[in-house]
Amino acid sequence: MNNFLMTFHNIWNAKELRKKIIITLNFLLIYRFGAYIPLPGINPLGILDFMENINSGSRGLMQILSSFTGGAFNRASILALGIMPYISASIIIQLMCIIIPYLQRLQRDGENGKRQINFITRWLTLGICLIQAPLYLISLTQQFIPFSYSSSNTYLLDINTFYGRTLFWIIGIVILTSGTLFTIWLGDKITDEGIGNGISLIIMSGIIARFPDAVFKEIFNKLKIGNGGLIFLLLEFFLWLLVILFSIVIIQAIRKIPVQYVSHYKSLGYSSEFIQNKKHQYIPLKMTAAGVMPIIFSQAIMLFPLTFSDYVHNEKVKNFFHLFQDVYGLWYNLTFSILVIIFTFFYTAITIPVNQIADDLKRNGGHIPRIRPGKETAEYIDSILSKITLPGSILLAIIAILPSIVFRLGITQNFSLFYGGTSLLIIVGVILDIIQQVDIYLLNYYYDDLMMMKTHSSGRYTFSRKK
Repeated sequence: MNNFLMTFHNIWNAKELRKKIIITLNFLLIYRFGAYIPLPGINPLGILDFMENINSGSRGLMQILSSFTGGAFNRASILALGIMPYISASIIIQLMCIIIPYLQRLQRDGENGKRQINFITRWLTLGICLIQAPLYLISLTQQFIPFSYSSSNTYLLDINTFYGRTLFWIIGIVILTSGTLFTIWLGDKITDEGIGNGISLIIMSGIIARFPDAVFKEIFNKLKIGNGGLIFLLLEFFLWLLVILFSIVIIQAIRKIPVQYVSHYKSLGYSSEFIQNKKHQYIPLKMTAAGVMPIIFSQAIMLFPLTFSDYVHNEKVKNFFHLFQDVYGLWYNLTFSILVIIFTFFYTAITIPVNQIADDLKRNGGHIPRIRPGKETAEYIDSILSKITLPGSILLAIIAILPSIVFRLGITQNFSLFYGGTSLLIIVGVILDIIQQVDIYLLNYYYDDLMMMKTHSSGRYTFSRKK
């Protein structure tokens, strides 16, 4: 506790770091405020009333789709699309960089190439928004909140007329697209002027926004049982802490491949003998190099049966889709876990260029001990990567289906989402990244103090802390 208070005191004393944190919190507050502003023509009270009366299957689908927007999706908010169109565009561009030679050249072009790829990603995001916005409005007006539903005046516009319906659609598409672009701008401002990665922080803020309500509902549900409920509640939170520790271990786990760099020849006095000065380093290969992307890919595929089952008229196809409509069922989670394992290998293969790593090592005078530079080095790195990716993919699949497992064990639907899956991995990953950046700022700010104490203890000269 004393260390925590001391760290907080050090953060507050570091003026630049304090300013960055305040700026970050202000931008996140703006984003959270926008998540509660409904689309023009939508009555928010009607939305709440409708959500209380829909069936559990539709409610479960709405919760999955709104997991990255902090509830903006099921509130019909102006930020209902959130940051996901940008994430989708980034994934597409990342895949296209493997296929298209022009994008490959841009990737190798340093900072200038990075800016051009970012520019292309923004335009692709705009195109995806213009596709997703109408699809969202179709789902909103036909599946989730049909136009025919009028018991609570959900729609403030007169949508029974052609003019009212057309106006609703035009305004909805423009505002949903603008909302996503505004969210990207907020993320960029956080990255430039705040602390941490802005896009990741926005996603995390949307996930955490649902956490207090989920905890309160879980506590209330267990306390209704009586004394036994309190014991179960304590066991649930203990298990939840173990899952968090398990996630941290998975995210932080790396396999170090030792590397030697031959720098220069060093003379031994007047002797004609020379020795090689070798600097020992290592290549860190993460066990879950793909991060949460395999889970996101798999969820996107598993949403197809849930989204389009109502529009299929073929009975055989409809019955097949029906097997995957229960997000807590056996077939859904079995297929989901298999997809996570497959996509983990796929995404790791396309994001870690082993041939390029081997070429860079050879070009910079580095080599792996007892492994020849070039092709053998690439094969060795690839074999190590495959060996650590297999357990990593299985552990990712376990975390992905943990919410369904604990839900079957009696934990409420809202709180079960924080027992694993994308939500928990994103929260843990972003918090670890922020802690690392804060430590770097503090180390830089108090560097002279550390040097002063060290040199004072050794009897040398001292430094004064820079202001």
